[in-house]
Amino acid sequence: MPMTSGLSIKTSFPLQFNENIMILSLNLAIIMSQVNTDLQFDHAVKKCREIFLKKTKDYGTSWRVYRPISVADQIYIKAKRIRNIQEKGTQKIDDDITGEFRGVLNYAVIGLIQLDINDDEAEELSVEETLKFYDEKILSAKNLMQNKNHDYGEAWRDMSMESFVDLILAKILRIKQIIRNEGKTLMSEGIDANFYDILNYAVFALILSD
Repeated sequence: MPMTSGLSIKTSFPLQFNENIMILSLNLAIIMSQVNTDLQFDHAVKKCREIFLKKTKDYGTSWRVYRPISVADQIYIKAKRIRNIQEKGTQKIDDDITGEFRGVLNYAVIGLIQLDINDDEAEELSVEETLKFYDEKILSAKNLMQNKNHDYGEAWRDMSMESFVDLILAKILRIKQIIRNEGKTLMSEGIDANFYDILNYAVFALILSD
């Protein structure tokens, strides 16, 4: 007679198997979500890069004369226009909000490039060198986005377009205050961190408006 006769044999294998499947599915969903976000990021930036390249070929790197405060003001003008259009619900100039967000993104890149280049260096940069700088800043912004998405779970997807504009304007005011403080901060991030945040806010707005 078998030793197990009349006994109930219990095993945790089915339960453990199901738990492992759930964990694997969750991890796969997170990975797929990040892949999708990365593709959306690249798509949003692609058009901005094309515009930047065309303007570089037309005007050269005339923006090299901009100091950080000038770049901040250019972004402020664009963000302020977006906010006015949002509040009034109408516009009299054809340039749409999407185009303004692209301009914000490109000026944020310019601000980051200017912070890295010494003032006594040549004002005119070649197209190849300019795009190299551009791509470096975009890659750094993308890495920052990925790290923050890991911690915050892409909370930006639930935010409003109005919030992105307000955050951009707040970052500009912070940059201006840091400049007035001669670039010194006691415990806050520097000018570059604020430009990176502005860049990513513009990307988020472009992704959600697509």
